Amino acid sequence: MRKGTLECCVDSVESALAAERGGADRLELCGGLVIGGTTPSPCLFQEIRAQSEIRIHVLIRPRFGDFCYSENEVSVMCREIALFRELGAEAVVIGALSADGSLDLAAMERMLDAAKGMDVTLHRAFDVAKDPFETLETAAELGINTILTSGQHQNCLEGKEMLKELRKRAAGRVDILAGAGIDAAAIRELAPYTGIASFHMSGKITLPSRMEYRREGINMGLPSMSEFEIWQTDERKVREARNALDACV
Repeated sequence: MRKGTLECCVDSVESALAAERGGADRLELCGGLVIGGTTPSPCLFQEIRAQSEIRIHVLIRPRFGDFCYSENEVSVMCREIALFRELGAEAVVIGALSADGSLDLAAMERMLDAAKGMDVTLHRAFDVAKDPFETLETAAELGINTILTSGQHQNCLEGKEMLKELRKRAAGRVDILAGAGIDAAAIRELAPYTGIASFHMSGKITLPSRMEYRREGINMGLPSMSEFEIWQTDERKVREARNALDACV
């Protein structure tokens, strides 16, 4: 029986199946991974579920940008949570902040009520919260199962001191899921140093578009991104991470 947990963040059927083949324990399913992830299509969830029995945690995020949400956005998120619960998702990945950088308790409680019966992860809104230790305690009081975090740094290795302290303070009440820059090498460094045994990765590679005709100079979104590149999870990278985790815990 595996002792560690490897979660893979994916936004396509191809990535989901590659993650499963590589040895991921579960998926964080999202849309638009290139912008940090948004709520995925219910049809994407259903297609993955039709082809795999892997555990799926669904990201609920209505847009790119900050985590300070309007009343309308919270209402949409609650309806999305209820929808994915009905579709059979095992967990949702949520988060909302108040303008002062603390958890938005009213929004969180509404979403948690919508998620009743499901596991819940607090996503990387945690990493831009004002006080990580206060936020940890609030999350534990709310009954949140997992916190996804880079230790409030740009990547997990820069945040390893904070990750170590968070795991210590969590004391088993909340699982600390290390993310941002996770690969086999990061796991080999972080697992023994921090005591963390749960890791979140995308394992993505850039694939060329199959388009032969290419009209240059037109972007459908961010001008810095090519329209002729596809980001996809690499089975080999996931397998390397899986092997590293199995060797460390």
